[in-house]
Amino acid sequence: MDRKAVRGWLLYDWANSAFATTIMAAVMPIFYKSVAGADLVGNTAENYWGYTQTIAMLFVALLSPIMGAIADYSGAKVKFLAVFAFIGALATMFMSLIGPGDWLLASSLVILGTIGFSAGNTFYDGLLTEVAPPEKRDSLSARGYALGYLGGGLLLAVNLVMIEGWEMVGFPDKTTATQVAFITVGIWWLLFSIPIVRHVKERAKGAALSYGDAVKSGFARIGRTMKTASRYPELLKYMAAFWFFNDGINTVIVMATIYGSGIGIGTSDLILALLITQFVGYPSTLLFIKLASRFGSKKSLNGSLVIYVVIVILGYFMTNSIHFYLLAFMVGLVQGGSQAIARSMYANLVPPSRTAEFFGFLSLSSKFSSVAGPLVFSVVGTITGSSRLAILSLVAFFIIGIAILAFVNLDKGRKEATAGESV
Repeated sequence: MDRKAVRGWLLYDWANSAFATTIMAAVMPIFYKSVAGADLVGNTAENYWGYTQTIAMLFVALLSPIMGAIADYSGAKVKFLAVFAFIGALATMFMSLIGPGDWLLASSLVILGTIGFSAGNTFYDGLLTEVAPPEKRDSLSARGYALGYLGGGLLLAVNLVMIEGWEMVGFPDKTTATQVAFITVGIWWLLFSIPIVRHVKERAKGAALSYGDAVKSGFARIGRTMKTASRYPELLKYMAAFWFFNDGINTVIVMATIYGSGIGIGTSDLILALLITQFVGYPSTLLFIKLASRFGSKKSLNGSLVIYVVIVILGYFMTNSIHFYLLAFMVGLVQGGSQAIARSMYANLVPPSRTAEFFGFLSLSSKFSSVAGPLVFSVVGTITGSSRLAILSLVAFFIIGIAILAFVNLDKGRKEATAGESV
C-alpha cells in the first residue's frame, strides 16, 4: 500500500469529524435550541432540528448516487470529494453569522453543510478500495474512524474551552465564542483535507469522458445498478439491514444532544459527555477491530447493535447529567467500531470496479431511509409532546436491522461480488 495515500485517506476522517462532533452532535444542536430557536416554544426546537436533518438527508440522497456513478466513469472521486468538502466547510464557517431567532438560517446552513459532509463521504468511502486490498479494509476502515474520533474530539475540546471559558479567552459573550468555534471547524476541515487530495491517486479508467458524457453515463449507470442489483442477493440483504441500523445510529448521533438539552441537562455537561464519547471511541474502535478479527465481523456488528438497543431504552429513563455521561460512554464503546465494520463489510460485498457507483447507490437508499429516523423522532415528539417517547421509538430501527442481518451470508456475498465483474 502507498503510505502517503493511506495517511491522506485516514486524515480525511480526522478532518471532517470536526463537523460531525461540533456541528451535528455537540455544539450546534445546543446553539440551535438556545440561540437560533430561542423564540420557539416547548419542544418545537427539537422537532425543527429533526426536520432539518430529514431535509438534509433528502438532498444528499438525490445527489450522492449520481455523483458516485459520474466519479466512477471519470475517475474523479478525489475531485468530487474536494468540491463537497469545500462546500461543507464554507457553510460551516458561515454559521458564525447565526444569531438569536435565526433558526431558519441555521437550518439552511446545517442542510448545506450536511450535504457537503455526507456527499463527500460517498467518495471517501469509495476510495477505500483504491488505497487498500480486501484483507486490509477492516483494519484501515477502523483506523479511519478511530482517527476521526481523536481529531473530532481534539477540536471539540478546544471549542469547549472557547465556549465555556469565553470570558477568560477574551470573547465578549458565549454566543460570539460559539460563532468563532464554527469558523474553526471549517478551517480544520479544509486544512486536513489537503493530504487526501494531494496523495490519493485513482486507478486509470480507460478513455476519459467529458463531464457531459459522464453525466449521461452516470444516470444510465444508476439505472443499470438498480437492474443488476438482484444479481447480488447477499448485498441486497445487507443493504436492507444497513438501512435500518445505520438510520438508528445516525439518529442517535444527531438527536442525542438536543434531546438532552430538552430534558434540562446543562450545556457544559452535554459537551463534556460528547467528549467522553470521542475519546472512549478512539481506543474502543481499535479494540473493536481486534474483536471482529477473533469473532467475525457479523457477530461483532450484531453485538454492538444490541448495545444500542440498551442505550436507547436507558435514554428514555434518563433524568440527569450522570445518566447522560454513562450513556455517552456506552455510545463511545460501540459507535466507531460498528460504523467501521459496517463500511468495510459493504466494501467487500460490492463489485470492485463499481465501488463509487454502489457506494452512491447505498447513499441514495440509505439517505432516503435515514429520513425516517429524525422524521419518526420529530413526528412522535410533535404528536405526543414528549421527546422521551420520540427517543424510545428508535429501538425499532435496531431490532429490525439485527433481524435482517441474521440472514446475510458474507462469504457467499464476496463470491457474488467477484463473479459480478464478468457480467
